[in-house]
Amino acid sequence: MARDTNKCHFKQDHEFVNTGVTNDLKRREAEQWWNFGEDGHIVQVGRATTMDAALEWEREQAAKGRSTRRRS
Repeated sequence: MARDTNKCHFKQDHEFVNTGVTNDLKRREAEQWWNFGEDGHIVQVGRATTMDAALEWEREQAAKGRSTRRRS
């Protein structure tokens, strides 16, 4: 399996406002600017991984109460 999926948080100030997975961090950041405003930024979590592993991480984040929305 290809390790081409990134785990990330979108932060504004010191808060995570969205958590998810993507194969394109720049595009994901632009999408989040559209949703939350341009005063935030993407923070990559760890190294690129497989889609299955990234989705499992995303489920774990949701269980912890972090806002998630799947984007490609």
